[in-house]
Amino acid sequence: MRRIPTYVVLPARTLLLDVAGPIEALRYANQMQRDVVFDVRYVGALAELTTSIGLLVSGIGSLPPEIEPDAMIVVSGHADMPMDAGNGLGATDEGDAEIVAWLRRVVRPGVKLVTICTGALFAARAGLLDGVTCTTHFTDCHVLSAAAPTARVLENRLYVQDGERYSSAGITAGIDLMLHIIAQTISPATAAAVARQLVVYMRRAGTDPQLSPWLEGRNHVHPAIHRVQDAISADPAQDWPLERLASIAIASPRHLSRLFNDHTGMSLPDYLNRLRVALAQQLLVETRLDIERVAERAGFGSGRQLRRAWSRVNEEPPSVFRRG
Repeated sequence: MRRIPTYVVLPARTLLLDVAGPIEALRYANQMQRDVVFDVRYVGALAELTTSIGLLVSGIGSLPPEIEPDAMIVVSGHADMPMDAGNGLGATDEGDAEIVAWLRRVVRPGVKLVTICTGALFAARAGLLDGVTCTTHFTDCHVLSAAAPTARVLENRLYVQDGERYSSAGITAGIDLMLHIIAQTISPATAAAVARQLVVYMRRAGTDPQLSPWLEGRNHVHPAIHRVQDAISADPAQDWPLERLASIAIASPRHLSRLFNDHTGMSLPDYLNRLRVALAQQLLVETRLDIERVAERAGFGSGRQLRRAWSRVNEEPPSVFRRG
């Protein structure tokens, strides 16, 4: 099992959903497979703080003097004014400078830096977004641009990845970003399963205006259809006759076809082909296999069949995705 040390940095006035949403995604990912475990630790400059909703959080670990070379750092955003819970801590910037200095010191090549919402401002002040394409909450994009003048700040993205730098827009977009990281680190199928558990089936990729094919058609709560989608997404290249899928759904083939269309907005063959095309695209990017081998591994009968299915969902030809 691969262990990924994951340091969640909590600043003063932590926006609680910036932490709870993404880290819940990691919790489910840990439960759903045995190849990778995200070893989460909560650290900060303050041992206790008031979160955005006025909840007092204590027991926060100190910022470690050094971290593992393959660690992931997740920096939460913060609220301008937390809800008053009468605990006397209130709105403060205490510890912010210490977090910035720590990030500047420990982030090195190999360390994955993930910023949620205004957490990007800490990375910017540490000089870690210089020349980097990034984003943050839409109300703070101008602040981020001022803090990192050489950064390319995108205002219309859920999240952005630029090398080892990951940033997300406001609040719930942190879940989208973490699903992307889970898909990269473990598998798209695991990310889809986590998205289903979090009831966020219909999510877009950060820099893609289209829906991710691995999550498309998941915006429903029908358990039988999700079982069928889970089975297909776990291995799209398999042969999936309608009768076999019907047995998974515990429904007749005809009834399953009707249910699938009603709940996903597409037919079963369309859904299967979209996932096979997505798998083929991944193989084109990550391997040097020729188009016939890619087609075979993705579940198509031939390169011609792959190209025909590909043209239905992509405007550009497969060759565009082949890395030089």
